[in-house]
Amino acid sequence: MKKIILIIAIFLGVSACKTNPFTGKKMLNMYPNSQIFPSAFAQYDQFLTDNNTVENTSEARMITKVGQRIASAAERWLTANGYPGYLKDYKWEYNLVNDETVNAWCMPGGKIVFYTGILPICDGETGVAVVMGHEVAHALADHGAQRMSAGTFQQIGAVAGNVLIKDQQTLNTFNQAYGIGSEVGIMLPFSRGHETEADRIGLQIMAIAGYNPDEAADLWRRMKANSGGESQPEFMSTHPSNDTRINNLTEWAPAAKQEAAKFGVTSFE
Repeated sequence: MKKIILIIAIFLGVSACKTNPFTGKKMLNMYPNSQIFPSAFAQYDQFLTDNNTVENTSEARMITKVGQRIASAAERWLTANGYPGYLKDYKWEYNLVNDETVNAWCMPGGKIVFYTGILPICDGETGVAVVMGHEVAHALADHGAQRMSAGTFQQIGAVAGNVLIKDQQTLNTFNQAYGIGSEVGIMLPFSRGHETEADRIGLQIMAIAGYNPDEAADLWRRMKANSGGESQPEFMSTHPSNDTRINNLTEWAPAAKQEAAKFGVTSFE
């Protein structure tokens, strides 16, 4: 049994490697687009059926307009950098949903939702582009599939411990320690890393789309003000703190402008 678990873990680890075109780094992804996209598309359609989608308003049209510009900029970057067919299975869709929640999200394959509650904090089209760039970046970097892959490995570790440990008291201690340790020490940092990566990729593609990357830090200042400055400690969160994001985005904005200049974009909205 020990050998079987080891063989499975090694096989999954080797087969799960895929290169992130934006970072050049190997990423944990054992779920191909052909497996994950159809399910994501179906869930997205069901969500729209069950919720109050806003249609044919200036705000809804703005969400679509910004999304199309951001996705087009991403495709330009990918094609110029040797990934011309990277987006062939993506089915971009952008919808505004009437909900006071201050949030937006993206499902694998490019299915994006903005809640009306985030629009006052966006404070206009450029702010929407900051959020849209971040959400599109999650899709581009396969973060959804990576989270599923990491969850699978987390489960394998738990199963292995329960198979190998025979003493009940030791097993109880292991299960408690493994649950907390793998979450705080692995899964949460993994998630924060994705958020940081999406911030950086999103900043770059919004600049290529012609939106001012300097506005990104301002959006997160508004987000911080909206929260009243209250947040849980960063090491216990799935997201970096507001201050971390503000500092990062401020630091990265000049590089995003330099990247945009490679595509002839030197002035920004």
